[in-house]
Amino acid sequence: MRGLGIRARGRAAAAVLLVMAGLGLTAQAAWIPAKAALAQVLLERAFAETLATRRPIRPWPWADTVPVARLTLDGSSFIALAGSSGQALAFGPGHVEGTPQAGEPGTAVYAAHRDTQFAVLGRLKPGDPIAVTRADGRTATFRVTGSRVAAWDSSGIDPEAPGRRLVLSTCWPLDAVTHGSLRLIVEADSDIGS
Repeated sequence: MRGLGIRARGRAAAAVLLVMAGLGLTAQAAWIPAKAALAQVLLERAFAETLATRRPIRPWPWADTVPVARLTLDGSSFIALAGSSGQALAFGPGHVEGTPQAGEPGTAVYAAHRDTQFAVLGRLKPGDPIAVTRADGRTATFRVTGSRVAAWDSSGIDPEAPGRRLVLSTCWPLDAVTHGSLRLIVEADSDIGS
């Protein structure tokens, strides 16, 4: 009889440990999307102040980047940061270094995580509109021309290509749970007259 009680307590302890581990994993999985959502609130404020003052405003005192654009696509709006480092992408889309601003000659490139802001990229179709409001207040509009999947190191994106183009990029496949070398690349051309 006594041995049965020890086994039951052991099973109960194991069950409690499994529940605790499950809660820990759930909290860890929710952390990145929650951080990205909170960051967008702070980024919105900083971007509004940037537009009003025409000077870069950091979203929080220790930020090592500033908001540079608002991307509007598929019914969603995201503030993009200067740079595409892992630190910047943890909070929102990043404007890739060495590419022009949206609406300027060449190809502007923005990247973001597939499980936060750029989860919407899989829903974009040719003809869909994308608007980019820059920190200087100008808005450039684009239409999706297509999408493709390419290796991260052979994307074929040319920042100096003729015309005014836009590329949005995220990891592929969108529902993957591990890092991979493939990227979903959504390409768009400037709207006529923008």
